[in-house]
Amino acid sequence: MSKIAFLFPGQGAQYVGMGKQLAASSPKAAELFERAADILGYDLAELCFNGPAARLDSTVYSQPALFVTSIAALESMREENPDALLSCEGTAGLSLGEYTAMVFAGVMQFEDALKVVQIRGAAMQAAADAVPSGMVSVLGLDRDQVAAICAEARENDILEIANLLCPGNIVVSGSNDACERVPAVAEKAGAMKVMPLAVAGAFHTQIMQPAVEKLTAALADVPMSAPRILVVSNVDAVPHSDPEEIRQLLIQQVCSPVRWEDSMRFLLEAGFDEFYEIGAGRVLRGLMKRIDRKAQFNNISA
Repeated sequence: MSKIAFLFPGQGAQYVGMGKQLAASSPKAAELFERAADILGYDLAELCFNGPAARLDSTVYSQPALFVTSIAALESMREENPDALLSCEGTAGLSLGEYTAMVFAGVMQFEDALKVVQIRGAAMQAAADAVPSGMVSVLGLDRDQVAAICAEARENDILEIANLLCPGNIVVSGSNDACERVPAVAEKAGAMKVMPLAVAGAFHTQIMQPAVEKLTAALADVPMSAPRILVVSNVDAVPHSDPEEIRQLLIQQVCSPVRWEDSMRFLLEAGFDEFYEIGAGRVLRGLMKRIDRKAQFNNISA
């Protein structure tokens, strides 16, 4: 029998039209968008279904949008494939997606998590606005090589590894000047491809430190329970059961590298062999194929 894990996407997976089919086919999914509008103070369904893309792509809006859309996909799955949902024994989410994983695992309630996600998105956007910064994808090198690239290209600026996604796919983040030096240094080191990413700023680096205080305050009074299933943390790529430890890791996550490849390897080594990507896009499927091509993968699309 398969050992099932649910995976939830993060920022960058959003697209205009996501969630529209879910809301049309599932009354419970439609209700989630209505509840979200009451909490957020704006019509999230209208934004997700019809855009504009420029607004949806903003960190302030994309984080709540992706969170709610993934939860809506879960509700649809609850109606259409309840056996897989009941059989799921583990979960993980990429950056923002970790909050969806926490709700699914029973650590946080939907309303509480959405309020935190809204504050998190706004705080990260503000931190990005304060320091001109960005992210660059480096393909074809291992983490030691990319760390050496950061050391060379950093000079007196900030440049750090932000996402360890899969073999040969690592994202670095930092100030704009440092990011602009990355392509030449990476190509000299033998990188297959170097791509600046269309993001607001240097997520998962010390540039996000101003967001930590706001996120800490937002999480302080949120009730948290021990997860009912295994949840792998982005920060250290292992599961935790103590709610207070989980609270601190969610805070730490904002400025720490996302160890996605390590998280997936933990699940694989723990015997998980069937994965569901739940929400917008198919990014996580592509990453898993680079980590373990034999892993069975399903998509519950938004």
